[in-house]
Amino acid sequence: MRRILSAALALMTVAAALSGNAVSTGTATAAADHTVTFVNRSGEPIWIGSAVNADGSRNLTGLPMLHDSQQATVTIPESGDPAYWRGKFFARQGCTGSPGSTFHCVVGDCGNLADRCVTGEQPASLAEFNFDRNDGLAPWYNVSYVNAVSLPITIEPRDARVPPDSTECEDVGCSNRLLEVCPPENLTRDGTGRAILCTSPNRDARTPYSDAVASRCPKAYSWSKHDTEPGNQVVRQCRECSGFTVTFHRGI
Repeated sequence: MRRILSAALALMTVAAALSGNAVSTGTATAAADHTVTFVNRSGEPIWIGSAVNADGSRNLTGLPMLHDSQQATVTIPESGDPAYWRGKFFARQGCTGSPGSTFHCVVGDCGNLADRCVTGEQPASLAEFNFDRNDGLAPWYNVSYVNAVSLPITIEPRDARVPPDSTECEDVGCSNRLLEVCPPENLTRDGTGRAILCTSPNRDARTPYSDAVASRCPKAYSWSKHDTEPGNQVVRQCRECSGFTVTFHRGI
């Protein structure tokens, strides 16, 4: 796992803002806590999934389902104990069935509950974060297509105060329809023939898959060591911001 993911998860409270109407689902947190707002521009319903490192971090619950054009906000209580959170978010697509029983997603499946993940996630596009009050450069953030491309993702800092002549707090990811450039041998289609997923054949090496992704989306990981390439733009940090907006775009 790359350097921005490594430690434990603070308890989180979720405030869902569907179609701009905020609905509180947890207790109040300190004003300085960062937030992550999810925006659905994919043209289809999505269920937000989350996963954390295998280091004692706790998975999130109460995560929202979003119709197209809806949004939801997650608050990270960094004032709690421990004072950090490192993990990833992704879109679960094509979900059907009864939560707790037959609930299943075609892309990004992570168990039979609609508001949380109870198994490891399947390959999908990822938005990855490192919030850590003990790290003077944090938060760190990146978009990862190391395992697969499902929906293109962008991450934008909000209310950022950027030092002069700095690349800090830049947007990462892209809104380009990346499934259009997927090598045919890596492409998965649904029962109607629609492209839904492009899977990397080798996450630890440059391949035609990683080259295709990097050519259309240079500000996202296309393979695991992308951040070692000279001049890469895949990881950013933003010391002074109120939070981030993660937008899921159309894949094709």
